[in-house]
Amino acid sequence: QVQLVESGGGLVQAGGSLRLSCAASGRTLSSYVMGWFRQAPGEEREFVAAISRYGGSTSYADSVKGRFTISRDNAKNTVYLQMNSLKPEDTAVYYCAANVAVVLATTPARYDYWGQGTQVTVSS
Repeated sequence: QVQLVESGGGLVQAGGSLRLSCAASGRTLSSYVMGWFRQAPGEEREFVAAISRYGGSTSYADSVKGRFTISRDNAKNTVYLQMNSLKPEDTAVYYCAANVAVVLATTPARYDYWGQGTQVTVSS
C-alpha cells in the first residue's frame, strides 16, 4: 500500500506556470504507474498525464499536450507535474494516483490509490 500527498497548487495568472509534487510513502514508488487527474466543480474527474514505473513512457490528455510534463524521481519517491502556459480552463483540483498494473491507464477506475488533491486556480 502507498500513501500519496500532493502539493504545489495555488493561484496563478493565465500564461503562468506551476509545478505540482506528489510525495509517496509506504511501498516504493517504482512499484506503480503514476497518474495525474483533475476535477473541476460539477465535472467528472479527468485524466491529465501518466508515467510508467521507471519513467520510460508517458501519456497525456490532448488538452495538456505540449504544455504539461509529468516526471518522477523514484529515489525521492516523488512524482511531478510541470504545468506551463496555464489557461483558466486548467482550474481544478489536481490529484495524483498510483496504479499497480503495467499499462498507462487513463481512466480513474484503473487506479488503486489516490492523494487528497491540491487546488490549482488560473485567473484570466
